[in-house]
Amino acid sequence: MKTCPVLLALLAPVALLAQGVDRAHPPTLPPPPTLRVPVAQTATLPNGLELVVVEKHEVPVVDVQLTVGAGSVRDPDSVPGLATFTAAMLQQGAGTRGALDIADQIAYLGADFSTSATYDYADVSLHVPKRQLADALDLMADVVLRPTFPDSEIARQQQQRRTNILQYRDNPVTQATLAFSATVYGMQHPYGRPLNGTAASTELLSADRVRAFYGQYYRPNNARLLIVGDVTLAEARRMVGARFGAWQRGAIPPLPAATPPAPVARAIYLVDKPGAAQSVIRIGQVGIARSSADYAGVQVLNTLLGGSFTSRLNQNLRETHAFTYGAGSAFAARRLAGPFIAQASVVTAKTDSSLIEFMRELRRIREEPVPADELAKAKAYITLGLPGDFETTAGTSGEFLDLVVNDLSLTWFAGYIRAVNGVTAADVQRLAQRYIDVDHLDIVVVGDRSQIEAGLRAVNEGPIELRDLWGAPVQ
Repeated sequence: MKTCPVLLALLAPVALLAQGVDRAHPPTLPPPPTLRVPVAQTATLPNGLELVVVEKHEVPVVDVQLTVGAGSVRDPDSVPGLATFTAAMLQQGAGTRGALDIADQIAYLGADFSTSATYDYADVSLHVPKRQLADALDLMADVVLRPTFPDSEIARQQQQRRTNILQYRDNPVTQATLAFSATVYGMQHPYGRPLNGTAASTELLSADRVRAFYGQYYRPNNARLLIVGDVTLAEARRMVGARFGAWQRGAIPPLPAATPPAPVARAIYLVDKPGAAQSVIRIGQVGIARSSADYAGVQVLNTLLGGSFTSRLNQNLRETHAFTYGAGSAFAARRLAGPFIAQASVVTAKTDSSLIEFMRELRRIREEPVPADELAKAKAYITLGLPGDFETTAGTSGEFLDLVVNDLSLTWFAGYIRAVNGVTAADVQRLAQRYIDVDHLDIVVVGDRSQIEAGLRAVNEGPIELRDLWGAPVQ
């Protein structure tokens, strides 16, 4: 006979009382467990390829990440987008396989496989069951060492990129991202140029340019191979050596000089998007490098300001004023100083009011000491969330990849929690005053100019300059 669900619900409190559970008071929590970070082991092949292995034997899967110093910082000034295009082309034909053959093999192996590039590095990523690791590494070696760059695929990928760039004009968030980067860094800095290039640079892409870029930078002495999962160092070294040992090293040009432009007085850069139902706001400036000694303190600062759901920006603009579905901030720490950015997509009619609240919070974090309970909550948010980042092979791989691509010690996490817990209210205020310079912020707004310009002028947070989606001045 089935028991009535309503009766069970009514009897539940009685059962809890019988067990001695006091529902009137929250339970006392035990101390949080100590963070246990897996140990990273290293080896270097004779050709200069550095191998980093993190053993995790709980589940029979393996994550492999090959990083190459071939990100967009290596793009020629006249051909932004070449690095990302070259990375995308790697899996469009390699060895004896065509693009469809590679896709079929990935599916057959039950693997996830991708090739991509960001500002600082190119990445070939593999997630595969342990029993298929050898075959997957064969495929990966073909893609990395023997790409064919067929003309037909070059033309197809080039046309796809043209289409994607045309679609930028329909996406206000993309427009804001492009215009913000160009405004903060300028087009002469690699962080200011669009990762996937422009319409003009896309026309300059060719098989010869791709092959030249690949030959210059895809070298073992410019790469590191991170393997996380059900594998030992000895096993990984044997398998990698058999497939990548013949990869020939080469001379790698030094990184080009990249100095951000001098800060200018705070201004609003308006990108007109007629008919837009929302305005996309980006506020920021040059922030910190990932190697900065201030990294831990800045993470606490950002968690308070806009790095969590209960942060000040989100509580103000979303919960209190209902201007947006979500507001936040971040310090995009890269090899070079990445941007600080505060952002939201807001109701068009509340664009000016949203900017007022953004600036209110940016000034408050600089001028007022953080209350002790709020500071403790922010530090707990960081430290208690960190163990979950190491639960899976993919999560662990992501955490160690951050260390690998930024040339940080593989034992860096050992001191991170201690550094976070040591941050004081005075530290937060000092760092806010150093890295959030409200007098020199770049404020980019993408929206319907006819609806928002007058309100933005009335806010009086700086002169308004018209820009296009690439961040270039509009006459």
